[in-house]
Amino acid sequence: MPMRIAVIDGMGGGIGAQLAGQLRQEIGDRAEIIALGTNASATDRMLRAGADRGASGENAIRVSAASADIILGPIGIVIPDAMMGEVSALIAQAVFSSKAEKFLVPIAQQHFTIVGLESKPISLLIAQTVQMVKERVIPNS
Repeated sequence: MPMRIAVIDGMGGGIGAQLAGQLRQEIGDRAEIIALGTNASATDRMLRAGADRGASGENAIRVSAASADIILGPIGIVIPDAMMGEVSALIAQAVFSSKAEKFLVPIAQQHFTIVGLESKPISLLIAQTVQMVKERVIPNS
C-alpha cells in the first residue's frame, strides 16, 4: 500500500494547494496525496493543485488523520480556534494525536507567537517542507 500523505488546510486553501502541488511535482505517484479542507473551497483548491482525492469538514479530517502516514499543513491545524475559528478543538486534537509524522509550516497566527522563530518567506517554508517530506517518501533523494 502506498504511503498516505494528508494535506490539511482551511480558509482559502492557498498553503495546502502549494504544498500539494509542489509535493506532487517532487514525488510523482510514489504516495497518495489526500486533500483535507476545513471547508469545500480549501479542499477544491488542493485537489486542483494535484491531490489525488479529498474531503471536507471536521469528521473527514478526524477520520483521515488517523490513517495518514504523514500530515502537512500550517501550524494552525494543531491549534483550536486557529484560522479564524475553522480549526475546531476536535480537528486540532485529531491531528495532534495522529500517529502520522507531522510537518507543520509556521504561519503566523493572531492569538499566539512562536518565540525565536526566524521570519522566512512562505515560499521558502513550503519548499523546505516539501523537501523534508520528499526525503521521507524517497529516501536518499
